[in-house]
Amino acid sequence: MASSSNTGKKIQADSTDDDYTEVEDEGEEDEEDLEHFDDFTLASSWERFISEIEAVCRLWMSDGPKNLLVKGAVLLDDYGNLYKMTSETKYAMKSYSMEYYFETNSAGKPANWNFDLHDLQLCFGVKEFLVIAPQSASGVVLDAPEASKLLSAVAIALSNCSSLWPAFVPVHDPSRKAYIGIQSMGTVFTRRFEADRIGSQVPIKLMHLEGLYELFVSKFAYSTLDLSVHNFKVRIAMKLTFRTLPFDEDYMKDFDAKMTKSRENLSGETSNGTQWDDDCSWSEWYSAEDPVKDFELTATWSEKMVESSMEMAELENASPHEAEKWSISSRLESSKESRIGFASQLHLLVDALQMSFEAQFIEDFVSAAENPGSDNLRSSLVIPSPTVRDRVLKELFIEGVKFSDFSDGGYKTSRAVKGAPLESLFAQFCLHSLWFGNCNIRAISVLWIEFVREVRWCWEESQPLPRMPPNGSIDLSTCLINQKLHMIAICLERKCQLTEDFQDCIGSVDHIDSMSEEESVVGDDLLNTQTPSENFSGKVDRNPEDADVSDDTKSSDFTRRGSAGIVDSMMLLKSHQSMHAPYTQEPPLMTEDMHEERMQAVEAFGDSFNFSAQLEKDILTSDMSAFKAANPDAIFEDFIRWHSPGDWEADDDPESSGSASSNALDINKSKDSWPPRGRLSKRMSDHGNLWRNIWNSSPALPASEQKPLLDPNREGEKVLHYLETLQPHQLLEQMVSTAFRAAADTISQTSYGELNQMETKIQQLYPTMASALRPLQVNRLSADSETIEDIRRLCVVFERVEKLLTVAASLHRKLIRAPRLSREIFSDYYNFYIPTMGTDLTDEVVEKEFDKKQEVRDNEREVLSNMFVPPTANQSWRKVLSMGNLLNGHEPILREIIFSLHDKVSGNHYAARCGSVSQQDIETYRMYICGTSNDLRVALSVASCD
Repeated sequence: MASSSNTGKKIQADSTDDDYTEVEDEGEEDEEDLEHFDDFTLASSWERFISEIEAVCRLWMSDGPKNLLVKGAVLLDDYGNLYKMTSETKYAMKSYSMEYYFETNSAGKPANWNFDLHDLQLCFGVKEFLVIAPQSASGVVLDAPEASKLLSAVAIALSNCSSLWPAFVPVHDPSRKAYIGIQSMGTVFTRRFEADRIGSQVPIKLMHLEGLYELFVSKFAYSTLDLSVHNFKVRIAMKLTFRTLPFDEDYMKDFDAKMTKSRENLSGETSNGTQWDDDCSWSEWYSAEDPVKDFELTATWSEKMVESSMEMAELENASPHEAEKWSISSRLESSKESRIGFASQLHLLVDALQMSFEAQFIEDFVSAAENPGSDNLRSSLVIPSPTVRDRVLKELFIEGVKFSDFSDGGYKTSRAVKGAPLESLFAQFCLHSLWFGNCNIRAISVLWIEFVREVRWCWEESQPLPRMPPNGSIDLSTCLINQKLHMIAICLERKCQLTEDFQDCIGSVDHIDSMSEEESVVGDDLLNTQTPSENFSGKVDRNPEDADVSDDTKSSDFTRRGSAGIVDSMMLLKSHQSMHAPYTQEPPLMTEDMHEERMQAVEAFGDSFNFSAQLEKDILTSDMSAFKAANPDAIFEDFIRWHSPGDWEADDDPESSGSASSNALDINKSKDSWPPRGRLSKRMSDHGNLWRNIWNSSPALPASEQKPLLDPNREGEKVLHYLETLQPHQLLEQMVSTAFRAAADTISQTSYGELNQMETKIQQLYPTMASALRPLQVNRLSADSETIEDIRRLCVVFERVEKLLTVAASLHRKLIRAPRLSREIFSDYYNFYIPTMGTDLTDEVVEKEFDKKQEVRDNEREVLSNMFVPPTANQSWRKVLSMGNLLNGHEPILREIIFSLHDKVSGNHYAARCGSVSQQDIETYRMYICGTSNDLRVALSVASCD
C-alpha cells in the first residue's frame, strides 16, 4: 500500500508539472500574439509614408536647432545663418528627399529685403520651412495629383506633430521655380502658398506698378468691382536693382569723358585711353581684363500704405534718388578664370629655367631647330620674327634713354630679392623676355645673343650704355649680370675720359709748360681722388690755409705733393714735422665674383698681410707712393702709424693723449719728449716683411700721377667675355630672380588708394620671393631640383597677389570720389577671396560668387549715379516697354515688390476662445512679385479659415 501511495503521489506531481508547463506555453503564445499586433491605421503604404515623415519631423522637433547642429546640420554659405537637415524616404517605389531649413534664432519674422534670404523665405515671408521633393534629375513633381497627395501627406504628418512648419513641394518645370505649400497656423486658419513664373510674353499691364497692384487686389476683392476706381488699403515695399553697362571700350569713353573734370580736381591725373588700365603701371607690358565686370545698385523703399492705382502710377514715376536706402555690390571675375599677366609669363620662364640644363652653351638652343634628337626643344622652338626682335632691342638700347636713379623705382623692400633694379638694363631685358614669343628657352637665347652683341657694340664704339649709371659703387646686393653691366658702364665712362684727357693733353702741351709747378700740382690734386678717411685715425683738414703750420715751413714743403691736409696731433718720427694725409686713388671697383677671387687669394696665402695677390699689392703700393709724396721725410713706421695704427705698439706715447682740440702748445710740449716711445708689431718687424719691401720699392708719386688701379679696357673686356660665355642655366637663374623682382616692382607702383590689406599683401610678397629665390644664388640647381617646384608655387602666390591688385586698382579708379566704398568693397572681397585661395599647385580653388553688398551713404549717391552713363540710341530701343523708375535713362534690371493685406481676426474664428488673442492682426494676403518687362515671377500666400 505504501508503494502504491507513493506512486500515486508521483503521478499526481507529474501531472501537476505538465499543467504548469501547458499554462506557461499558453502565456508565451499570447505574448507572441500581442507582439505581432497589426495596427490597421498603417495598413496602406500612404499611411506608412505619413508615419515615416511624422517620425522624422518629431525627431527634428525634439532635438531643436542646437542639437541639430551637433548632428550634422549643414550651413548654407549663401544664406547667412541658415542651416539644413536632410532625410530620405520612399513611397510607391519612389525616393523622396525631405529637407528642413532653420535658423539658430527662430524668433520673429525675416526682414523683407535681407540680402541673405533663401528664395522661399523671400517669396513667402517664412523663416523655417520644410521642402519635400523627389530624388530625380529635375527635382520637381511633374504630376499634379502626385504633388497634391505628397503635400497632403506632409500636412497630415505636421498636424500630428502639432508643428507649425510651412511645407513646400516643387512642381512643374524647374525653370518655372514653381512651388505649392501649406502651413498650419495653430488655429482654424491655414496658410496656402503658390508660386509660378512667366518666362516670356508678359502682358504689358503687368509691366507697370498699376497693373501689378490690381493683380494683387483681384485676389481678395469681388470680381464684379472695377478695381481702378475702388480704394483698397494695401501695404507695399519695393526694391529696384540697376546694373551699370559692361565696362567695355564704349562705356569707358563715356565714363572718362564724364569723370575727367572730377578726376583732375582730385588727383591731377587724366586718362585719354579707352582701356580701363591705361594709367596702371603694368599697361606698358599687357592689358588686363577688367576684373570688375559691373556694379549693381539696389534702391529700396520701405513699407508704405497705398490706397489706389493712381498712387502706384505716381510711385512708378518716382526717381530712385527718393528711395530710403541704396546699396551697391560689384560683380567680379571668377577666381578660376585664367588671365594673362606677369604670373602667367613667369610660369613660362620657370619652364625655360628647367629646360636650360639640357645644354651647356646658349648657342646650342639657337641651333636646336636643326637637331631632330631633342623632342622637348622642338616643342618650344617658336621665336618671334626679326622685326619684333629688332623692336625690342631698339627699346632697350634706344638713343637718348638716360640713367635714372634706381632708388626711385621699385618697392622699398625689393632689395631683399637679389635681382636688378626695375629701370636697369638687365631688368628691362628680363621683362621684355617674358613677352618675347612664348618665353621659351630658344626665344630667350636668341634675344640674349643679340643683347650681348649690342653691349659689345656700345663698348667698341665708346657709346654710353643706356639704363646703367656711369659712376658710383657697384651694388653687390644685385645679381651678377647687373653688376657686370654696371662695371662695363663705368669702364666705358673712364675709357672715354682717358681718351678726352689724351686729346686735351696733345692740344695744350704749350699751355701746360707755361704753368708753374704749384699750379700743376694743384690741378693734379683736383682730379678724381679721395681721402682715405676710413683708414686712419685723426681729422683731415682739407682747407689749404689750415694746412700751413708755423713749425712746418722747411724746404720739404716745396716738394710736398698730393696732401689733403694735416693729421691732427701726429708728427713724423724722423723729421719732427706734422704728418699730412695724402689723396689716394679710389679703390678699384669689384663685382661679387671678383671679391670672391680676392678672398680666395687671401685664404690661399694664409696671413692677410703676407699675400701676393696683384690687386692688393697694387692698392698698397699706390697708398704708399701717395703717402711718400705728401710726406717727403716720412719713414716706414710713419706710414704704419697712419695706415694701420693697430700695428704700432705705443709705450706711454704722449701722442695717445692727443685729441682734435690740441693746439700749438700741445705740439711744442710733445717735441720735448721726442721721439715717442713705441715700436712696430711683430708681423711688421719680421725680416723680409712684404709691406717694408713694397715701401722700399714704391716711388713718391701723388695719386694724380699714378697709374690707375682700374684698367677700364681690361675690365671691360672681362665683362664682355663673361656675358658671351655665360651658361644657359646661370643666365636663367638670374633672369628668374630679376623678373620676379621687376614684375613685383612694376605692379606695386599701381595706384590703389588707401587699401591697407593690399599694402600688407605686397609687403609680404617680397620676403616670400626672397625666401623662395634664395637657392638660385647658390648655383647648384638641376632640372629635377625641388627648388623648381618651389618657384612654381611662388608663381601661384604671385598670381593671386596680382589678381587682388587688379581688383584694387579697378575699384579705386571707378570709385575715386567715393574712397570709403572702395575700401569697404575691397575689404569684403579680400575676406571672401583669401580663404578660397589654395596654398599649393594641386589645391582646388573653391568656386563661389562674390555678392556682398555695401550700404551707400547720401553723399555718395551722386558718385554712383554718374556711373550710369546715359544709354545710346541702340541701348534704349525698348523705351515703349519701360517699367519706369529710370536712373539716368536706365531701367531696372530687376524689380521686386511685396504687397500685403492685414486683417483683424476676432476670437470666434479660433478653435478655443482665449481673451489674450481675441483680436489679432494677421497677414491674410501676401504677394511677392519679381521680374522685368519680359520675365515675371509671382508668389502668393493666402490665410483662410478651413
